[in-house]
Amino acid sequence: PMYDGVNAQCLAEPLEAHYGGGVIVNSDFSAGLQGWSAFGYGSVTEGASPTGNKYAVAANRTRPYQSVSQKVYLQNDTHYTLSAWLQVSDRSADVIAVVKTADDFIHAGGVDAKSGCWSILKGGLTAAASGPAELYFEQSNATVDVWVDNVSLQPFSKEEWSSHRHAAVKKARKRTVRLRARDAAGNPVAGARVHVRQVRSGFPLGSAMSKEIITNVKYQEWFAKRFTVTTFENEMKWYSTEWTQGHEDYTVPDAMLRFARSHGIAVRGHNVFWDDPSTQLGWVKALSGDQLRAATANRMRSVMSRYAGKVIAWDVVNENLHFDFFEEKFGAGASAAFYQKAHGMDGGALMSMNDFNTLEQPGDQNGLPAKYLNKLSQIKDAFPGNGIGVRMAIGLEGHFGATPNIPYVRAALDTLSQAGVPIWLTEIDVQRGPDQAYHLEQVLREVYSHPAVHGIVLWTAWHPQGCYVMCLTDDNFNNLPVGDTVDKLIAEWKTSSHVGVADAD
Repeated sequence: PMYDGVNAQCLAEPLEAHYGGGVIVNSDFSAGLQGWSAFGYGSVTEGASPTGNKYAVAANRTRPYQSVSQKVYLQNDTHYTLSAWLQVSDRSADVIAVVKTADDFIHAGGVDAKSGCWSILKGGLTAAASGPAELYFEQSNATVDVWVDNVSLQPFSKEEWSSHRHAAVKKARKRTVRLRARDAAGNPVAGARVHVRQVRSGFPLGSAMSKEIITNVKYQEWFAKRFTVTTFENEMKWYSTEWTQGHEDYTVPDAMLRFARSHGIAVRGHNVFWDDPSTQLGWVKALSGDQLRAATANRMRSVMSRYAGKVIAWDVVNENLHFDFFEEKFGAGASAAFYQKAHGMDGGALMSMNDFNTLEQPGDQNGLPAKYLNKLSQIKDAFPGNGIGVRMAIGLEGHFGATPNIPYVRAALDTLSQAGVPIWLTEIDVQRGPDQAYHLEQVLREVYSHPAVHGIVLWTAWHPQGCYVMCLTDDNFNNLPVGDTVDKLIAEWKTSSHVGVADAD
């Protein structure tokens, strides 16, 4: 049940509360507002649908935090899954679930709620300490009413959580294989000894690489011994290959690609365009509409014709949930148009979105899983035939703070899995802290155990002056604690060598 995907549709009536509501009292409001309060001096009333379904209505709101709330008692070091069904009185609006503790306001999940139908918010949190807390729902547009129904807050010990992960790994990552030994005539060879040795892991696990790998033999040896997939940190980006308009130089990414391919390491194409205005070169920003259109067409043709068939995926428009440089220039359909052209140039590769905070920050309204799915749908639906046959993918960067919210990671992956396309973790790192290696391990175990995840790339390209956030090694390529964690998991996620003896069949 921990991986039961959520219904991403907007429903006329909400589904029942998960786990019977867990620790939430009167989770379905069948007893009116018993156990619930008005948060932030707001007004809460009881609502009912024509079919008799009851819910709470936070009305006459003047502050974002005014809503319905319930006091709960959190247990120390315990994971909690959270779900609730939300609706707003007008159009659509982002609603964020917040848990107020004695020391903090914890964002636990969010949803793009709509009027006229119910949407599910799915999230979670980990209690850092035992004590009283209060769950409420925040909506920045204080002029709309917020309807709440079928709320659930379910505790799980970390042992229970790990047990669910273990079961999921067994189901999603392992298979039982039967081998039959026969002689030249096709007869069973009873007693034949069969040796099985895994040469390569089927699950793609890798790291970003920097251009230093071209000339650093130690870096090459360390990297090739571990990883089966990579992303070039900056070297394939537009600002790296065409610093001056009309003067393209692919010497560095060409060399990096030769190294990767010579060691059987798959490459993700990162990226064709980046929607962040701050990453655009001065000459790009200075172009007029028609000039920019010509320049983008040349950029796409240049990089994609060079590497088509040599990369497994393209981040076509990077971070287009948070930024809109090309939408500002070309209109709301800019991303969709780029994806269509990209697919025409390399139809065998995954056409991937790539963005941040969809797993990392439940409070980032631009990165909510529902927003991600909406953007993905817009891109896919713009293709002829609504994108049937187009190999889209979800790219989640995974730049985590010092204490990742593991229950939220699982909830967000559950929501995103409803798209039915491969999910990749593309840029994982964890901020420095006393427990950095532990938290990295928890993130990696969580995403590896989710059946919708098809690959993992760490954002750990090495530089002598230091890495972006997290280095796996020192400058002599001796593992740091986070590097030891990665090595431990690589070893664990392999099949150990086996020797078997064939039976009479």
